[in-house]
Amino acid sequence: MKIMKLMVLTFCMAILFAGCAAMQTASSESDRKDVLYTCNCGDSCKCNSMSTEPGKCTCGSPMKWGHVLKIEGNEALLCQCKEGCQCKLDPKDPSKCGCGMQIKRVNLQGAGIYFCNCGGSCLCNTVSKEPVKCKCGMDLKNVK
Repeated sequence: MKIMKLMVLTFCMAILFAGCAAMQTASSESDRKDVLYTCNCGDSCKCNSMSTEPGKCTCGSPMKWGHVLKIEGNEALLCQCKEGCQCKLDPKDPSKCGCGMQIKRVNLQGAGIYFCNCGGSCLCNTVSKEPVKCKCGMDLKNVK
């Protein structure tokens, strides 16, 4: 009987730990500051919709998830593979992200998005809808 109680207790603890790990993963994904949703209608669409939250473009299509690989001036380079991806820019091919996908370039000017533009070797890749501090300590920039 003691062995059965010990087995049930061990099983319950394993389920508890697995549940906590899943909650922490979901929480960390929602806490990311490098996620940008953009219009993905193609070159013919000029709505240039983007947001730090999921939603629809001004043209009515759902926006696509992406994460910022790098910010060059007012342009963000995005990886748009699967949600949750955390790859980096491919050092051998600057037109692709580390997972092999073609990068998407979006102009942040006039989008209402605040972004870190500290330059140099800093790759904070922080984007926000609010004028907050970047994780490197600088004020985020908004280009109107």
